[in-house]
Amino acid sequence: MKEPLLAVHGLEYVYPGGVTALRGLDLRIERGRKLAILGANGSGKTTLLLHLNGLCKPTQGEIRLEGQPVGYSHRALNDWRRQVGLILQEPDDQLFAATVRQDVSFGPLNLGLSNAEAGERVGEALDALHIAHLADRATHTLSFGQKKRVAIAGVLAMRPEILVLDEPTAGLDSHGVTHLLGALQQLHESGATLVFSTHDVELAYTWADHVAVFHDGVVLRQGETATVLSDRDVLRQARLRPPLLLEVAEALGVKVSAGSLSRSREALLALLRERLAGQD
Repeated sequence: MKEPLLAVHGLEYVYPGGVTALRGLDLRIERGRKLAILGANGSGKTTLLLHLNGLCKPTQGEIRLEGQPVGYSHRALNDWRRQVGLILQEPDDQLFAATVRQDVSFGPLNLGLSNAEAGERVGEALDALHIAHLADRATHTLSFGQKKRVAIAGVLAMRPEILVLDEPTAGLDSHGVTHLLGALQQLHESGATLVFSTHDVELAYTWADHVAVFHDGVVLRQGETATVLSDRDVLRQARLRPPLLLEVAEALGVKVSAGSLSRSREALLALLRERLAGQD
């Protein structure tokens, strides 16, 4: 079997005080995919994400990047984080510079790039997230959704192969969610591998290529989204409800599979209208 871009084997993590957050966890992150880490609040998703670029060191287990075990020396961590960028749930935890441009340029300059090279990367990242008009704005004046996109731009400017996002849509209204997912979709289409945690089954169903259902520090099942989210036993064990769109599709007799249009709200509504019109 081909080695995944990033793999977790037997990962265990115990917080000070003896609280076990991860319990022999296995996970595969395939190149070019959108992977949802799906689980109820408190299941350990954030702890897992903190391990994916070395912010946490496991109590036991191994992480492999492109088939090679990762290291935790200063140099190894820097190399690792060039390939795997982490965006935290709260953007204020990542934004610290006075202006948007200064904040997004910090990472490239820290890599040792010249001012000209860093400026080019900053421009590309701001354009990709549709926030070039905010470049000279003070970071403390931004809305929550704007801060989210600036935090992502700061990581994107370092050109990682994998973007890891902790609850990327949390705190956003529907307009903000649409704009953020649109920007992330463009990044994915340009070649980025995306990993995001969520407790939103509907988001995972409509947007992710693969899903890893998470519960009590372990992955119960990982695989293609429609297949995994059709497993009622796994969802019940993880205390999650099946996606509404999946239930509607099944009620209409539609076979749901990878890439199926019935995973789209608009396509499923169109099919429902067609069925209702046919009954007239």
